[in-house]
Amino acid sequence: MSKHDHDILRELARQYMAVCQSPLQTQHRHLWRQHNSLKPTRPLIYVRAFAWQEMPQAQCLCQDAFYRAHENTLRQRLFWHSLNDDSIFEPWLTLPAQYKCTGWGLSGERITSGDPGGSWKTDYPIKKLDDIEKMRIARHEIDEEATAANLRKLEDALGGILPVNLDRGPVYRMWAADISTSLGHLRGIENIMLDMLDNPEWLHRLLGFMRDGILKTQAEAEAAGDWGLAHHQNQAMPYAEELTDPAANVNGIKRKQLWVFMAAQEFTSVSPAMHDEFMLQYQLPIMREFGLAAYGCCEDLTNKIDMLRQITNLRRIAVSPFANVPRCAEQIGQDYVLSYRPSPADMVSYGFNADRVRTILKRDLQACRNCHVDITLKDVQTVENDPERVRQWVQLTREVIDTVGG
Repeated sequence: MSKHDHDILRELARQYMAVCQSPLQTQHRHLWRQHNSLKPTRPLIYVRAFAWQEMPQAQCLCQDAFYRAHENTLRQRLFWHSLNDDSIFEPWLTLPAQYKCTGWGLSGERITSGDPGGSWKTDYPIKKLDDIEKMRIARHEIDEEATAANLRKLEDALGGILPVNLDRGPVYRMWAADISTSLGHLRGIENIMLDMLDNPEWLHRLLGFMRDGILKTQAEAEAAGDWGLAHHQNQAMPYAEELTDPAANVNGIKRKQLWVFMAAQEFTSVSPAMHDEFMLQYQLPIMREFGLAAYGCCEDLTNKIDMLRQITNLRRIAVSPFANVPRCAEQIGQDYVLSYRPSPADMVSYGFNADRVRTILKRDLQACRNCHVDITLKDVQTVENDPERVRQWVQLTREVIDTVGG
């Protein structure tokens, strides 16, 4: 069984390494480095999602579940590269460490619609105010034995063809460190909104506990030398002239050398004043420890750009499908990178209508002409099983960029 799986992984690793060594990757690094440093470039295209589960290339052949997960990663990256966007493909395969502490000690059952890929809702565990007494203090603790065993297993399978980057960074980062995501799962969005009015002191106590736990684990990881140059996070390509480029297994660095990503999707319907009081003020101390910050995912930040200016190291702002693009562009100007995110439904998910795509992109890119703008295709749940659709979208987007200018 191992030889069968090893042969599959090694062939995929050879193909992927060839992609990583292409001169095009050097060009992409240069473009993103300039773009994220607020220097003029053409609008860059980043395909973050492409309904991978619908692609014929997603069929995995490894028999071992551990190997199959990494096979899936390699197959996905090879397909992603074929889309011809401006993404960067790094010459390593990342293996996450195994951790002894994750979450906050409370979890709720996921209630599903019953349909494959359908909706779901968490039965939030903080139902009574005193339930927060059951929360555990977060800590950075790696299961070294399990981690070492996984590393040996993957390195043996790859046979030295592709380096393995061992990710020892803290669990509490990205979605586990923006506070908002975990808060929604713990308390429920409707209750959070009521708590802002009915239980503000209690909510501030909860937010403070989570902020302090995140800062604690991140500081513990830094003291242990577990932050590395592969830990940049900005929902794009994390290159910038002000920061050291990503690299595998270069650990023992400070957070000030890294990008940090933050969002507050659960607060999209909350006023700027309450968003500021009940979320941003708790996120700020976390972001300030890093070199550069990116803010926003799918939430509408149209009326919150001024609020975000409190983030002294802010460099990227997301302009989601729900945002007013011209108003965001006017406010952002050239102060930050504008991460433009057109609706995946309009772009690729219900048929591929070139005229519709062209009209929307031309309209919005015209509005962003005075900005440092890139284009992210994300949250693509379906392309109606059409393996060519996203590739067609990338090509059409390039044509629109040439027409509009950048």
